[in-house]
Amino acid sequence: MNINVVRRIGTRAAAVATAIGLASAAHADNFSIASSLPRAHLWVSAHKEVLMERLEEKTNGEMTFTPFFAGELTGLGRELDALQNGVVDIIDPLVAPYHEGAFPLSEVTQLPTYETDSVMVTRAFQNLMDSEVELVDGKTFYDYEIGDKGIIGWGIGATAAYSISTTGKKLEAPGDFQGVPMRAGSGLQTIVLEKLGATPVTMPASQAYEALSRGTIEGIVLAVVDWKSYSMEQLLKYTIEGVSIGQWESYLAITEDAWNRMSPEEQKIFDETARQVSIDAAKQWEEGVGAVRQVAVDAGSEFVAIDDLSPEMQAHIAKAAEDTWVEWIEKLEAQGHPAKAAAKLYGEYIVAEGGVLPTGISEYLGL
Repeated sequence: MNINVVRRIGTRAAAVATAIGLASAAHADNFSIASSLPRAHLWVSAHKEVLMERLEEKTNGEMTFTPFFAGELTGLGRELDALQNGVVDIIDPLVAPYHEGAFPLSEVTQLPTYETDSVMVTRAFQNLMDSEVELVDGKTFYDYEIGDKGIIGWGIGATAAYSISTTGKKLEAPGDFQGVPMRAGSGLQTIVLEKLGATPVTMPASQAYEALSRGTIEGIVLAVVDWKSYSMEQLLKYTIEGVSIGQWESYLAITEDAWNRMSPEEQKIFDETARQVSIDAAKQWEEGVGAVRQVAVDAGSEFVAIDDLSPEMQAHIAKAAEDTWVEWIEKLEAQGHPAKAAAKLYGEYIVAEGGVLPTGISEYLGL
């Protein structure tokens, strides 16, 4: 079995014996697997559905699945409860940022970066989950975030870079952000919009189309490839490219009870498949950007590279990105979470992948 799986299982009560002695356990049969997102979302079509197909094929039908979609069993923010209460065996994706307080460090991939793509962030996040580096009290990142929740988790394919887009307002000078109502999908996005001078309005992306159409909000932080899922290709008219306002990662999560129904060989197959599917899904996020972008361009949308903005605007965005890292870290540190240690480790993995941190952050983290 993969050493990382042994480590993860071994951190929980009685799990070492389970991992070593499952040879006589019954073969896995059918697993329920649910998502709160629709099938059109890439976390479902490129990850969940591919995962099921490959696992059924690799186990010669010994492992099968009963899928549920679009909140049929559980909604955003209630996925962990569904797992812990035995409502479902597997959640894909478990959208961690919607579980307030449950996964405090998992927003780390939403910190702003430069020159990162989905595959780079996916690898960095899985490395963070696999890391043996202790953040606090002998706990690794995996221990701290997944730990004693009664589940086993993997990262899934990170989204493409989140961009700042508007329904038409051009953002060419720092003052152009001032007071503009913009959708934020997480606490971290709220911070970065506030640092830019905009007025963040927190709402799920599924509600943003109507808000944008009515003029309740004038802009949004969202991955361009995700516009298709929410029919925004012809609605958003101005986008700044070249800086990532974070990239969402979430989890594939299975209950320990469901995991223990598998033989050691099936666990090995599941682990290896989960890791490969996450990378393949990340590639699809990147491949999908061009097509959605072209539809938007054909509908009159303008995409502006950050390097083509004025030096003042570039500096304004860079300062907001730097300040977002600092505020997120210090806010969580004040709550007792090892955010700086987690951010430092994640920053190391991002730089190793070829990404660039905002000016001043490497020094702040001691990298």
